[in-house]
Amino acid sequence: MRYLELVIHTTEEGLEPVEAELMAMGYTDLVVNDPRDFQDLMNKKHEYDWDYLSEDVMGLGEQEPTVTVYLEGEETGNGYFQAQKIDMMLEDLRQSLMNGDFGLDADFGSLTVTTALRDDGEWKDNWKEYFKPKKVSDHIIVCPLWEEYELSAEEREAGMKVLRIDPGMAFGTGTHETTSLCLKALEKHLKPGMSVLDVGTGSGILAIAAKLLGAGDIKAVDIDPEAVRSALENAETNGMAGDIDISYGDLTKGVDFKADIVVANLMADLVMMLSDDVRRHMKEGARFISSGIIDEKLEEVLDCLRSKGFEIEEVTEDGMWRAVTAE
Repeated sequence: MRYLELVIHTTEEGLEPVEAELMAMGYTDLVVNDPRDFQDLMNKKHEYDWDYLSEDVMGLGEQEPTVTVYLEGEETGNGYFQAQKIDMMLEDLRQSLMNGDFGLDADFGSLTVTTALRDDGEWKDNWKEYFKPKKVSDHIIVCPLWEEYELSAEEREAGMKVLRIDPGMAFGTGTHETTSLCLKALEKHLKPGMSVLDVGTGSGILAIAAKLLGAGDIKAVDIDPEAVRSALENAETNGMAGDIDISYGDLTKGVDFKADIVVANLMADLVMMLSDDVRRHMKEGARFISSGIIDEKLEEVLDCLRSKGFEIEEVTEDGMWRAVTAE
């Protein structure tokens, strides 16, 4: 589908009035770019809100306030949208703002517009082009649902397993360093029949991998309902609908399960927050595998775990990320 993208340039003060008037005019497919959101992000309310910001995110604070409108189904025969209709819409917007109850001194900025003709093929599911079958550990190959993968005779003989997954809106394709670090640690320490607790399961990839590797009882929890839905669907895709107990929940309350291995691919501050509660869910001699830890936070995590009575068994790394296995 082709559509027109209209980017209306305004001020921080003008963002809400412009959005409100556009919606009153019937334009509901809007995106508001407010640089103040970046400041809210930087002034995080909790230590665990984020550990690391990419350069792309860091650039958000320098962007201009804009409201983007998406229009569909108004193409002319030569593939261009009618400029006259766009001009009429913008004039209506300006008149509405001038006549609105926003105060005489309200500053809406230039209200100039930049336009671009788009195709939803430019963005919809484009990320799937980069998610291909990949060997993420000695015995696990992660394969997205939209790809085909057949194990070779050599791979079958080596005990390779194919884990099919659609992450949806949840975190966990297996290709991110933090996930692959957890998978490798699981593969190293999991023995057939061991019980596993997956905290913050996301797409369910670690719980499903644990079952492929021979785990017995598996409990997977997440505080995001969308993640729970995604994990349930992925478990069913891999023929494990009744083999993994996947539920909405918080480790600190409502979870009654003890495991031989607890795995948590979260981030440093959340790992430290869970370090007290996770002990209650561990059997004697159990291991706690955690990742999502950036290098700068590693020593802080290790000190926290030691203070809670854990013995650090192993630290593995991949790029800037670290995973910790503790007993």
